[in-house]
Amino acid sequence: MTFDVAIVGGGIVGAACALEAARSGLSVIVVEPNVIGGGATAAGMGHIVVMDDSEAQFALTNYSQQLWQEIAPELPREIEYEECGTLWVAADEEEMDEVHRKVRFYESHGVAVEVLDDKALAEAEPHLRPGLAGGLLVPGDGVVYPPCAAKHFLDEAQSLGAKLQLGVSAVELSDKGVKLSNGEFISADKTVNATGSWAPELTPGIDVQKRKGHLLITDRYPGFVRHQLVELGYLKSAHSISSDSVAFNAQPRKTGQVLIGSSRQYGVDDPKVEAVMLSRMLQRAEEYMPGITQLSAIRTWTGFRAATPDKLPLIGKCPGYERLYLATGHEGLGITTSMGTAKLLVDQILNRQSQIPVSPYLPNRVHQEAMHA
Repeated sequence: MTFDVAIVGGGIVGAACALEAARSGLSVIVVEPNVIGGGATAAGMGHIVVMDDSEAQFALTNYSQQLWQEIAPELPREIEYEECGTLWVAADEEEMDEVHRKVRFYESHGVAVEVLDDKALAEAEPHLRPGLAGGLLVPGDGVVYPPCAAKHFLDEAQSLGAKLQLGVSAVELSDKGVKLSNGEFISADKTVNATGSWAPELTPGIDVQKRKGHLLITDRYPGFVRHQLVELGYLKSAHSISSDSVAFNAQPRKTGQVLIGSSRQYGVDDPKVEAVMLSRMLQRAEEYMPGITQLSAIRTWTGFRAATPDKLPLIGKCPGYERLYLATGHEGLGITTSMGTAKLLVDQILNRQSQIPVSPYLPNRVHQEAMHA
């Protein structure tokens, strides 16, 4: 059987691409060796966030967040979609300068924000330590439970006729389709590599690196954290592309649990939880929220983000091929940008006009080191 589109990878990006392709009238098959919504999708925080590291990053995250907000009323309860807002926490006056820079950027781009002084910050999040300078509230940001979101997208795609090949790996991708580990071949007019940090194994030569991260989730403590909390120092650690780093990042779940991050490591392939990194991450969290390490932890885990040098994903035709496409390299923003990625990818497959310019995300672009806007 021949398909219009064969998508390799059943994470949230691949699932979103399958749904958009099916909605657009294309015949679709998704190949996933393990479970839908596993990998980086299951390991992620599920932050639906507008980011301003660059104009291109803003365009894709803002567009994608709007797509999430459009479908929010229809999402099943188990996806746990909630617009809790992001609170960027400033530790000192230097970071408050960054708050005001972000305000100018967001307001000039039509995103609602609110500056909080030290007193307003303490009222918004009583468990933060005294002495912090203030913060920036972005009320439109939200959270989801990513594995259920991926499953929902793929269920919807299947209801529109998409097929699913579970439990078998792709071993070779080409302009003609997908060769599977069991010897079978799926013929497709277009093939999509949506395998995240494993994408270079199937399309060697693309500039995607694994970036390991740790997360921890607590027992239920309703109201302990009210917003997605991110230290403004996170921007410094996220921009480090060579050294290991940690930053305070805490998220409230609808269950009352608290999800705590975050860490970043390059050059590490072992998925085991590393006590040293976990300890550094929790120490950083305690510096901002002294009571947080007194909460009972239920589980810790790691995942691998797919990182590119300019911190933008690869969305479009793979260099050197005519009918092989990429949808990878989303680093820590794959949950947010899954829906925008799907639109931009299928727009290219069908030669449709896109809502935002696609050129910054094309795999054949010349990478530039990420610069802060």
